[in-house]
Amino acid sequence: MASLKELKGRINSVKSTQKITKAKQMVAAAKLRRAQANAEAARPYASRMHEIVAGLAARLISDGNSPGSNAPRLFTGTGRDAVHLLIVTTSDRGLCGAFNANIVKAARARAQALEAAGKTVVFYIVGRKGRAAIRREWPHAVIGQFDTSEMREPSFAVAEAITNALLALFDAGKFDVAHLFFSRFKSALVQEPTEAQLIPVPPPATVANAAGGAIEYEPDEPTILGALLPAYLKTQIFAALLENAAGEQGASMTAMDNATRNAGELINKLTIQYNRSRQAAITTELIEIIAGAEAL
Repeated sequence: MASLKELKGRINSVKSTQKITKAKQMVAAAKLRRAQANAEAARPYASRMHEIVAGLAARLISDGNSPGSNAPRLFTGTGRDAVHLLIVTTSDRGLCGAFNANIVKAARARAQALEAAGKTVVFYIVGRKGRAAIRREWPHAVIGQFDTSEMREPSFAVAEAITNALLALFDAGKFDVAHLFFSRFKSALVQEPTEAQLIPVPPPATVANAAGGAIEYEPDEPTILGALLPAYLKTQIFAALLENAAGEQGASMTAMDNATRNAGELINKLTIQYNRSRQAAITTELIEIIAGAEAL
């Protein structure tokens, strides 16, 4: 059984940990408000950009353009489906529960499915927390990474830098298809690991007339798509970074709240154990004193 001194030391240690987790919870709660507002503000823009690109793509398909025509390469792809790039976006800091592990788990499942289908899988990692897990299973498959440790919050400049790196890899023929993995923010308690195909830009599910029989494009659709698709990729990556930032703070706040409550429960248990041990020691001393007095 632990001595009174050891129990008192453990109680003080857990109390110190509780102060840290409580402070971290309050910081995450404060950051969550801003991160959530940024993510929600970016959603309409990203959604509208997707609608515009889908409309132009639908118009392009309805006009009978074949993949070998003047359609932009980001839309038609390389014509192959052999090498798949998985872009795994995680945070740079821990203490956020299973937030990063869930993103890596989704990417791992996708990679295993692609390899089972005979495809080659390579990785581009954004953030520090996903590197070790990916490199442990695929030590030679990481062809690029982007360090966001100096990033206080996501910015469009960061999304632009990541997009330019991906486009350079695509132009160099390093991959045929790119998939983006991030965590979509639902609430402080729920963050949903999400996969989205980036390159080639997926065509619309239906070739609708919403692109507009009454709309005339000048210049033509392929030229507009060629100029718009890089901006579309930057927008989608920027929105994913904002979703990740909000999800990280929500997961951190929840994890620190649970840790604070667990620390409180542990303090109560240790305090009860300490009081019982102390009472037992006092009782033993009293018995010894009484027995000694009776012996005299």
